[in-house]
Formats: sequence, C-alpha cells, structure tokens
Amino acid sequence: MDVVKLGPVVLPVATLLVLASILLANAVTDWYRRRRGLDAGPLLWKIIIAGFLAARAVFVLRHHDIFLANPLAVLDIRDGGFDRSVGIIVACAIAAELTRRHAHLRRPLLAATMAGAALWFGGTMLNAAFAPPQAPLPDLMVRRLDGSELALRSFQGKPLVVNLWATWCPPCRREMPALRAAQRANPDVAFVFVNQGESAAAVAQFMAAQGLAMANVVTDPAAQLAARTNSPGYPTTLFYDARGVLQSRHAGELSEASLREKLDAMGR
Repeated sequence: MDVVKLGPVVLPVATLLVLASILLANAVTDWYRRRRGLDAGPLLWKIIIAGFLAARAVFVLRHHDIFLANPLAVLDIRDGGFDRSVGIIVACAIAAELTRRHAHLRRPLLAATMAGAALWFGGTMLNAAFAPPQAPLPDLMVRRLDGSELALRSFQGKPLVVNLWATWCPPCRREMPALRAAQRANPDVAFVFVNQGESAAAVAQFMAAQGLAMANVVTDPAAQLAARTNSPGYPTTLFYDARGVLQSRHAGELSEASLREKLDAMGR
C-alpha cells in the first residue's frame, strides 16, 4: 500500500509516516515538559525544520534549471520533492550539536528523536514487507482518438509511463505541460495518456482547445485501467519497467522536477 484515501484526500503512506513520527516525537517532549519540567520542544522543532530545509534545498539544487525558470515552484511541495537521505543526515548533525549545547535536555531530546525515528523506520519496513507483489501492466484494450482499438501491452518493450487522467480534473490539466515536455525529452521512454471514462470526441476537443500535441493519447471509456490498478483518483501516474512490471506510482499532480526524479529512478 503506497497511498491512503481519507475522503476526497489522497495521501502517500510515506507522508503519513513522517507526520505520525513528528507527532509522536512532540508527544514525548510534551510528556517530559509536563512530568519533568524539561522542555525540549523548541530544540526538536529546530531539528525537524533544519532537516526539511536541507532536504528541499538539495532537491532544488539538483533540478536548478527547472526552478530558475520558475522560482516560485520552490515553495510548491505538494508532490514531495525532498532528498530524504540529506535531510536525515542534517537532522542528526543538528541534534548532536544541540544536545552538546544543552546537556540538561539531552535525555528528552534523545527520547523524542528515537521514538520518532523508530516509528518512521518501523512503519516503512512494515509497509514494504506487506506491500503487494509488483503488478504487471494490465491486459486490456484502449482506444485511439480515431476509434480504433489497441492493446495497452503493445507499448511494452521499453520503460513505460502510464498517466490516468480526465479532462474535468484540474490537477490533470495542470501537469499536462510537464508530461508533454518529458515525453519529448525522453524518446527512450514510452508515455501513454489514458483518459478515463470519456469519449474520444471530448478528449480530442480538449486537446485541440489546449493546444496540446501529444503522442499516445488514448481513451478507456469504462475506466477499467483505474479499477485494475487500484488507482485512488486522478491523476495517477504509473511507472513500469521494460518488462511491463510496475515499479512505482504517483497519486496526484506531478511537477516537472518530481517527474524527472521518477524517470531517473527508473534506471533506464
């Protein structure tokens, strides 16, 4: 399981684990404050903020060309965009320095960080252990905009990105330019844009109105692909290897930088 659906909100399990770990760590510092009169809460937040800022900064620097073209995108973290390993290293370094400076708060700070880290690591390992096996690309037929049918599996043979979308979905519309640019920049990767539940005429009209010239735009009128892949909503983007085996998926809007990161992770 990689996402949890809470009503209309879809949250990645990784995000929920981070939030739960932060809440647990703060609960531990609050217990020490109330029972022992030792308030390590402000120091804990310094560690958390430093880790997040470092993780974001490294991600932004890695994709500096994208962020230089759109500086405000640095503030948009809706689809992630963090270097987790750097964040952890920086947080640990800050924690070591703060405990050195504030020896009397060493125990509550250590207890809080250990509790949060244990929840995060344990939850991540359990989620990985109980994750379903990597699923193959579903064997189903989709339709070109001219009405002819073809098998979705006909796109196998090289790394494959399958985007599930709808014309009425605002996040789908916003991420289309990034997907179009990625399709043009990565000829070694197949991109397929599978509209869910709409007619070919509606899709063609939308593409023309938006001026979107994209290859492999197909329709799935019965939304079978969403059901077969347990996609929680639109947009959902699925990343398959050349054998047609699912490697990862992203529920929600993808930024240009996060899309590039996922393409790089496909190991082409």
